[in-house]
Amino acid sequence: MDQGQDGKGNALAVPAAQPPLETRAPDVGPVKTVAGGVPAVLSAFKHVLGEAGPFRGGKLVWKINQEDGFDCPGCAWPDPAHRSVQEYCENGAKAIAEEGTQERVTPEFFREWSVARLAEQSDLWLGKAGRLTHPMVLREGAAHYEPISWDDAFALVAEELNALGSPDEAAFYTSGRTSNEAAFLYQLFVRQFGTNNLPDCSNMCHESSGTGLSETIGIGKGSVTLEDFDHAQAIFVIGQNPGTNHPRMLTALQAAARRGCEIVSVNPLPETGLNRFKHPQEVLHLFGPGTALNKLFLQVRINGDVALLQGLGKALLDREAKAPGTVVDRAFVEGKTTGFDAYAAHLATVSWDDVVEESGVPRDQIEAAADILARSERTIFCWAMGLTQHKNAVGNIQEIVNLTLLRGGIGKQGAGVCPVRGHSNVQGDRTMGIWEHAKPEFMDALSKEFGFAPPRHRGLDTVGTIQALHDGRVKVFFAMGGNFLSATPDTEFTAKALRRARLTVHVSTKLNRAHLVHGRRALILPCLGRTEHDAQAAGRQFVTVEDSMGIVHASRGVVTPASEHLLSEPVIVARLAHAVLGARSKVPWLSLVEDYDRVRELIQRCIPGFEDFNRRVHQPGGFALPNGPREGRFTTKDGKAHFTVHTMPRHRLEPGQLMMMTLRSHDQYNTTVYGLDDRYRGIHQGRRVVFLHPEDVKARGLTAGQKVDLTSHFQGETRVAREFLVVPYNIPRQCAATYFPEANVLVPVSSFAEKSRTPTSKSVIITVAPSPEPTALVPASTPRSG
Repeated sequence: MDQGQDGKGNALAVPAAQPPLETRAPDVGPVKTVAGGVPAVLSAFKHVLGEAGPFRGGKLVWKINQEDGFDCPGCAWPDPAHRSVQEYCENGAKAIAEEGTQERVTPEFFREWSVARLAEQSDLWLGKAGRLTHPMVLREGAAHYEPISWDDAFALVAEELNALGSPDEAAFYTSGRTSNEAAFLYQLFVRQFGTNNLPDCSNMCHESSGTGLSETIGIGKGSVTLEDFDHAQAIFVIGQNPGTNHPRMLTALQAAARRGCEIVSVNPLPETGLNRFKHPQEVLHLFGPGTALNKLFLQVRINGDVALLQGLGKALLDREAKAPGTVVDRAFVEGKTTGFDAYAAHLATVSWDDVVEESGVPRDQIEAAADILARSERTIFCWAMGLTQHKNAVGNIQEIVNLTLLRGGIGKQGAGVCPVRGHSNVQGDRTMGIWEHAKPEFMDALSKEFGFAPPRHRGLDTVGTIQALHDGRVKVFFAMGGNFLSATPDTEFTAKALRRARLTVHVSTKLNRAHLVHGRRALILPCLGRTEHDAQAAGRQFVTVEDSMGIVHASRGVVTPASEHLLSEPVIVARLAHAVLGARSKVPWLSLVEDYDRVRELIQRCIPGFEDFNRRVHQPGGFALPNGPREGRFTTKDGKAHFTVHTMPRHRLEPGQLMMMTLRSHDQYNTTVYGLDDRYRGIHQGRRVVFLHPEDVKARGLTAGQKVDLTSHFQGETRVAREFLVVPYNIPRQCAATYFPEANVLVPVSSFAEKSRTPTSKSVIITVAPSPEPTALVPASTPRSG
């Protein structure tokens, strides 16, 4: 372990930033061919009953995603109009089990465990330690966190913030699980403090979607609702693994497939959840073959999507040329769009040889997908981070928009664009103003309502915050939820950046690695979970969230809080603002959080679409926010949707190099590790694996089960991740896949998408070499197909 010095010059162990190496090799078994079914049911009950217990766990599964219950703290997939009595998925059950656990991390726990010893434990161990129960402080030079009163904790933050030379020397991060009410208060406090340094998790996931859509259709959100899936004739799922990341989406896809909708999936890895699905609540079908979802699977090379999408566009225009008026929606294109001629002219210069070489998909398969698109009058395009975490990510999104506009596919039922968000309120946080460069209209509304001049200069996003911490320009880092260290790129660089802060603060429910790599002083502020009662002066409260399709609805906790010392996120923000701003602010912070209706009254006066908020949120299912493109109106400056032209990316790898992407295991949600199994991909009891094509394994003189080191290469710099198990897999040649956060150390902080600045976690150039001291091998497996 590295050595540093405390404030008195004494040697002090520096906690490790990366998860520890695994002591045994993961087991490798066969890839599953069907998602859901009995294994999903058993896994859900194992987690809920084993962690939350029968009484607490039973109440949680009964109320998750119900009108009188709480919104799942996992993904942002919307709720159907008619909900079942068990409206959750396997990974939703894992999420509520994690939050509802009976284990507790108390002051006694921290007295036993030093920060350095905690850093030696796995991410799974840290998460399973239990719920945080008391505010804790790590004083300068101390080895252990110790308890601190809430008043003293807020005073400490106020002392550090008010001592800064400029408000811009602080950064305020937000996780996507923060409620609308907390997010609105948080951004208001930060802007009254005087900065727009509001990095958030959207910077690392769907920022590219928001940027690409805003430029072309006028809003950074999708244009479809869940009901549209009932009317689509074709659904393209691109760069997304719904079976693991958004399992409730499989229900909508299953219903679509059963009525004849054609589903096309595009991904470097074949994913079980898009192959066949058994709905866990359809008892009569649990032991059958399941419903086939994929009509066609296009196995694209990593970051070959622009080439593939341009190939689809080229194929559609070829069909239009042979039969004018049968493919291109001329009335739509001529009446509601601009840029079509330039788009068509560009595709005329694109060669099929380049399309096939760069995408890795044979022409006949692209033509087959174009046939599906040409005969479908109502097509939905869905995507996730497989498209958004590349240098050309914005181009990826805008090529999808091009295809959609070509077919007149925005503003009509059963068709449109659908970025599938991860965190349950990441879209709502942005709507509430969590953004480093909010629109002038929003700032004007804040100024009018609250009587202050919000800062107008652009603040720091996530990448900018890491770099500013590293350079010493940001001295205080405050995180409203999340696991910043493990979620961000370039783990060692980020760790050094955080260690240079004067103060790091994390509002959290569970222990995570971000608490262990800290500034000169550190605070952990424990908050209520989404599942728990929130009682304030006016009685039991609820919060609101916005799902992936722009529906705002209520969320009410249903179980007793894990500790009497927990505060809700809105109360934490209000007390923080009161302590920091004092008489400088005219906002009645403390009275606002006595009744969250008062916060919603402020939101409705500042943000369009929230008129009569407190009444409308009580409507069954909540209410939909305005969405011009969904309604047939493009909210760009010229009122038109824009075709765009993009140069096809060329990926020229040096001999021995591979293009690597990071991905999730089935037993995790973002950086939260629920277990050590990736059941669908056949990986058990471990996470440090690298998926390689069998011929790439052979060409490097490697064997299945061998331990290797991964080295990333970027602008003359190298980064190394140690001891990953080689797993031959059905993945394109010259491609590799690994789990995050273990592989985040390989992602350079200075490699990010054009315009959106999203880290390129799915375009990492690596080489692979045997580990210097290989450990015991698992039995070699034969190459497996998906």
